[in-house]
Amino acid sequence: MNLREIAPDLELGPEGWWNSARISDVSYPEEGNDLCFSVEDTSFWFAHRNRCILEAIKLLPPSGAIFDVGGGNGYVSRAIQELGIDVVLLEPGLTGVRNALNRGVHHVVRATLEDANLRAQSIPSVGLFDVVEHIEDDTAFLKEINRLIIPNGRLYVTVPAYQWLWSDEDLLAGHYRRYTVQTLSNLLQRAGFTIDFVTYFFGFLPIPIFLRRALPYRLGFHEKKTDEAVVRADHQPDNPLVKRALNMLTRRELSKIGRLQPLRAGGSCLAVARK
Repeated sequence: MNLREIAPDLELGPEGWWNSARISDVSYPEEGNDLCFSVEDTSFWFAHRNRCILEAIKLLPPSGAIFDVGGGNGYVSRAIQELGIDVVLLEPGLTGVRNALNRGVHHVVRATLEDANLRAQSIPSVGLFDVVEHIEDDTAFLKEINRLIIPNGRLYVTVPAYQWLWSDEDLLAGHYRRYTVQTLSNLLQRAGFTIDFVTYFFGFLPIPIFLRRALPYRLGFHEKKTDEAVVRADHQPDNPLVKRALNMLTRRELSKIGRLQPLRAGGSCLAVARK
């Protein structure tokens, strides 16, 4: 893949990744990629999100490479690459870029979407995996994505669900909002996309998230920061019964998504759309 044809301003650095001339600030904590990297390979949440994303990609495949915008440490990019699909990871964070390259992601760009200066109608497909909620003007951002994608190119999106689940976790992560499948669908349509499939997933998480995060936030109990121990506790349950229950519930969800059968509720939303 010749990235210079798509983004002529990028330069290939000696470390093995491409660089834009400037790196704009993003609404994401500096330590975010480190915290995610510490749990990604053993987290039930990251594993299930990957399986749902991959199932959607297999059922509604791209017409070429997927540009994983804001792809962090390359956890999703590597999994897509293992399907035999070309992936280009765009990530402004230096830690994420290094981790992605070490994970074996072939095409890594240190840049934001804006700073990469991609040519219009030059990229086949885009992945935005828990990225849109970090963008203040999500409509303008998705319209720009639409401008860059080729005609009939696909967009794959995941976002956190339900504004009533808002908590300090959202503030610390740099979120601007949470979504429903309806608000996400409306947003994508305003940006010029046609919805191929949209669903909730993590159907078993809204009640725990409300009780552990949203309710304390509403009652005025605020977290100052998120540390690695807290992240590990959320992503790596120790109780064998909890592990068995999670395996059963995630398999059931994946089966439904594999039949393109939308789930009625969940802690996250997944959408596949087309330009």
